[in-house]
Amino acid sequence: MAPPDDTVNPTLELKSLEKMFDLSDGKFTVRGVPLLSQVPNNVTFSSFSSLCEPRDAPPSILQRVIAASHKGGFFGFSQVSPSDRLTTSLGSFSGRSFLSIFRFKTWWSTQWVGNSGSDLQKETQWVLIEIPETKSYVVIIPIIESSFRSALHPGSDGHVMICAETGSTQVKASTLGAIAYVHVAENPYNLMREAYSALRVHLGSFRLLEEKTVPRIVDKFGWCTWDAFYLTVNPVGVWHGLKDFAQGGVSPRFLIIDDGWQSLNFDGDDPNQDAKNLVLCGEQMNARLHRFDEGDKFKKYESGLLLGPNAPSFNPKTVKELIAKGIEVERLGKQRDKTISCGSDLSEIESRIMKVKKEIEDLFGGEGKECGGCCSKAKESGGIKAFTRDLRSVFKGLDDVYVWHALCGAWGGVRPGATHLDSKIIPCKLSPGLDGTMEDLAVVKIVEGSIGLVHPHQANDFYHSMHSYLAQSGISGVKVDVIHCLEYACEEYGGRVELAKAYYDGLSNSIVKNFNGNGIIASMQQCNDFFFLGTKQIAMGRAGDDFWFQDPNGDPMGVFWLQGVHMIHCSYNSLWMGQMIQPDWDMFQSDHVCAKFHAGSRAICGGPVYLSDSVGSHDFDLIKKLAFPDGTVPKCIYFALPTRDCLFNNPLFDHKTVLKIWNFNKYGGVIGAFNCQGAGWDPKVQKIRGFPECYKPISCTVHVTEVEWDQNKEASHMGKADEYVVYLNQAEELHLMTHKCEPLQFTIQPTTFELYNFVPLTKLGGGIIKFAPIGLTNMFNSGGTIQELEYVEKGAKLKVKGGGRFLAYSSESPKKLQLNGSDAAFEWLPDGKLTLNLAWIEDACGVSDLAIFF
Repeated sequence: MAPPDDTVNPTLELKSLEKMFDLSDGKFTVRGVPLLSQVPNNVTFSSFSSLCEPRDAPPSILQRVIAASHKGGFFGFSQVSPSDRLTTSLGSFSGRSFLSIFRFKTWWSTQWVGNSGSDLQKETQWVLIEIPETKSYVVIIPIIESSFRSALHPGSDGHVMICAETGSTQVKASTLGAIAYVHVAENPYNLMREAYSALRVHLGSFRLLEEKTVPRIVDKFGWCTWDAFYLTVNPVGVWHGLKDFAQGGVSPRFLIIDDGWQSLNFDGDDPNQDAKNLVLCGEQMNARLHRFDEGDKFKKYESGLLLGPNAPSFNPKTVKELIAKGIEVERLGKQRDKTISCGSDLSEIESRIMKVKKEIEDLFGGEGKECGGCCSKAKESGGIKAFTRDLRSVFKGLDDVYVWHALCGAWGGVRPGATHLDSKIIPCKLSPGLDGTMEDLAVVKIVEGSIGLVHPHQANDFYHSMHSYLAQSGISGVKVDVIHCLEYACEEYGGRVELAKAYYDGLSNSIVKNFNGNGIIASMQQCNDFFFLGTKQIAMGRAGDDFWFQDPNGDPMGVFWLQGVHMIHCSYNSLWMGQMIQPDWDMFQSDHVCAKFHAGSRAICGGPVYLSDSVGSHDFDLIKKLAFPDGTVPKCIYFALPTRDCLFNNPLFDHKTVLKIWNFNKYGGVIGAFNCQGAGWDPKVQKIRGFPECYKPISCTVHVTEVEWDQNKEASHMGKADEYVVYLNQAEELHLMTHKCEPLQFTIQPTTFELYNFVPLTKLGGGIIKFAPIGLTNMFNSGGTIQELEYVEKGAKLKVKGGGRFLAYSSESPKKLQLNGSDAAFEWLPDGKLTLNLAWIEDACGVSDLAIFF
């Protein structure tokens, strides 16, 4: 075995620092504490400074990485024969708590905990191990080297296996010198920042979130058409949806026209005609793009059609009937598959399928009806350009219109011969690592239909052809989905890393040219090669699997337990994704049975808030707790992360853990406590399922010290306060707390929550009066409504955005309170509650000036 290489790259100008790691005699130690035993002789370890060449990182990042470089290094390994898939053990561990992220589907990752290398799941993206002996943590991150991408897998007897693969039998190697990165730190949140900063410098193939500008939708309220329409989306329906929001008093600032707007057809169909009567997601997964402009439903839109008094009406019941019948066809299709496997007669079930399909066709009412019943032929003055122009002419606050597309154009790629590009049908092959992931309709369909792959040499042309047309048509951004299908089709293109580089570079270049460099949301992208190769330009991406309003596999409790699963995905994935992109917690529906549960998490997630409500199906009382009338939201200034006491526990089915997530507002911290118990990943059946025995009330505690104040420069000073007021948003209670006092006890019912606002108390009037502003209590994120705060000699001045009940803690009653320059009435109670009502003043953009004097 090669001894540890502690030579220092002279360009890093490092001084001799504490030796953190040692690999000798089959043991890997961290600060002298054994972490891995039985390390094979073919495994090597090299210090970060011995291998890293400084890249084009900004000086601030480079300096930070240099300062912490002694805390990191690389595992490598070799084997005798070259292969496109190299596997070895990195050693074994047991009896140590770990937190990991693994891919449970091709596209999606989630949290997993355990205490042994054998407890890991296949396709693990990183593992964080607790080292209580030194009060520190170690992370092992499988990375990319040359054309190889790696992941961790479970081994027997506590062994941690690493698998590095190219995805192409034509690309092989026998030795890898830096295929996994190891980093140690005393703070788990600092650890993730330091580790991914080091990898940013080492790889030079991605950029950190701090280097990029996030899309302007980040602090806005929006609407996505997906759950409202699925593939039936059309201009008239979208128009009426936006109109509903406007009439309800909260107008979306951004719109995402999801899947269903494109020009798609199937192999064997007329190459110049769009596929008809598509309803649900699985139906179009074998379809291919045959034009880069909009499909007929949008292409036939006539300019000004919806502006006049005779604008077409829209019946949302028809869409709901279509969706219901689409679900029925999907269910019958599963029954047919079972019938085939049993060798039984298919005639009855085939007859039922044909009957329902005929009912769907009748509901669409023919070609004209499918495009909204508004037009019959395309006009040069119409189409999606006219539609977006008409939208903006009426819905003045609509800043952004995004549209959906798959990374390869459509789910099935681009139809060969239909465009000027060189597209070829490529059979799909799944890597062995994906065998242990959850069965997925999308994967089944894509493998069944193959991918019409545009040659990677034309990736720049491909994306620019799509995006330049959209940009000229008034589209300001794209939601790019189905990202990891490239790994299925990389055999003849140099493997998954090389193919991904070409596509991500082409995508990034087009985003710069057409969408202001940041008009993109990445989705179905939760695998490490995307983050290491695809995030040079992309600054926002989905942090979790889709919002599922019910369990697609038929569990009646799934309508409840799936909602907690979604929050676990988002919060734990943000630990690593948040280093590179702004985590996007996805849409939900305001009329869902668990809508309030979702709303509480979105309010403090730190990203955009958007819905997928069906037309006419809204809970505006709930929506107005999330968004202001002008379509902005009181956004936290960071992204939400799990508290330390949740890191190595299982908030889904351990019977005891409440998910707690922390974040900051400008003038306080917040912890959201969510009872997500009742479901989770089951390794035996390889799927996420319900654990009904865990769906019950859970008791827990919360304390001000659980807010990680030092993780944000703007918030760090607030962590040093002597005393805080704690406001419980749902219970409407006030408490006082210090760093040393006992935590608050609470019990939370299943799929419910509480939001704890921690605001530093300031002493006024010579130290006699204690004061702290809470904000508008009718908003979930009360603290986010405070825009400015200034303490003066005898009081405080504030700017508060929104209308509703303003609350502050004040140990004594003020002598005077002024609202927008005039004396105003207020209420003060002996328990310290100081309140007054604020109105939304349109001319002031909803901002009120408060001056409180003692």
